[in-house]
Amino acid sequence: QVQLVESGGGLVQPGGSLRLSCAASGTIRSISTMGWYRQAPGKQRELVATITSGGSTNYADSVKGRFTISRDNAKNTLYLQMNSLKPEDTAVYYCEGRIRLPQDMTWSDYWGQGTQVTVSS
Repeated sequence: QVQLVESGGGLVQPGGSLRLSCAASGTIRSISTMGWYRQAPGKQRELVATITSGGSTNYADSVKGRFTISRDNAKNTLYLQMNSLKPEDTAVYYCEGRIRLPQDMTWSDYWGQGTQVTVSS
């Protein structure tokens, strides 16, 4: 059984910073691309940033220059450093990983349960 568990969310003032973490656990053969997504109340889930196993990154225009995605492949852990936070960044943040199990020939997408980020004064 594979689990992705996010942590690091909370309440922060505008202009502040937070660092999210997502740890993947279970019997994992390999992890390909990982990503952060977010969903604000009444809105669809949207891409925040992705990172390949080799370290190539991709960001939504709304977070470029403020957020940094990274990963520790040895620890199967994904990070999101969020700086200069704005009220419009308020959302539930989800991590996602494309994972292959030892017994599988194909990749499957796994999601965490989400962590709330609230930016408010």
